Amino acid sequence: MDLSYDGTNYHGWQNQPEAISVQSCIENALSLLIKAETPIYGAGRTDSGVHALKMYAHFDVTELINTDKLLHDLNSFLPKDISINNIYKVNLDSHARFDALSREYEYKISLIKNVFNNNRCYYIKNNLDIKLMNDACKILLNYTNFKCFSKTKTDVKTYNCDLKYAKWKLNDNELIFTIKANRFLRNMVRAIVGTLIHVGLKKVSLQDFEKIIISQDRTKAGPSAPAHALYLTNISYPKELTDN
Repeated sequence: MDLSYDGTNYHGWQNQPEAISVQSCIENALSLLIKAETPIYGAGRTDSGVHALKMYAHFDVTELINTDKLLHDLNSFLPKDISINNIYKVNLDSHARFDALSREYEYKISLIKNVFNNNRCYYIKNNLDIKLMNDACKILLNYTNFKCFSKTKTDVKTYNCDLKYAKWKLNDNELIFTIKANRFLRNMVRAIVGTLIHVGLKKVSLQDFEKIIISQDRTKAGPSAPAHALYLTNISYPKELTDN
């Protein structure tokens, strides 16, 4: 399933004890409609408050289903801040997480006060040096180990990520950071953004930014940028994934 959600009211994507997650909301609705307990498996995790313009998840069924009817019924059951955009039949061994080739995020900074963007953008009133921030992005692309931008207590086999793109672009009064990689560590994008903001404010030099990456020490990097301005925007898959 291809889906979108506003993460404001959720404790992230993944199921958690005694907390409302996007995954649990969809699983509850899906299980009710299919009349069988139906777990779903997402392409990744988003933190509490993070949004997704494009997320994918898969589920298994033992009988053929009418995907058009299920799509309509799911959207009728789900709250207004979760939308199922499409449901596809895929190969039996397909996996939303492990088959994904890349993920892409956007982080939005508003350079002016906008009351309608309070839960959508991070407002920064100080002047940011965008060229310096993009020079730091070029440094990012030279490395693969991003332990310095990862949560310290996380169960991963490697801190290596194949970073394919990282750049800031100014669109009127909105500064948008786009980053694409094969995978991301927990809290990685927000930690990168927070550190790049310090570069833009000239609190961290380009030389120090590179030293932070080399250190592999989270305490040396900047603070995590607020979650409400982060969006998962795309996930790519091999073309041969579907039966069609």
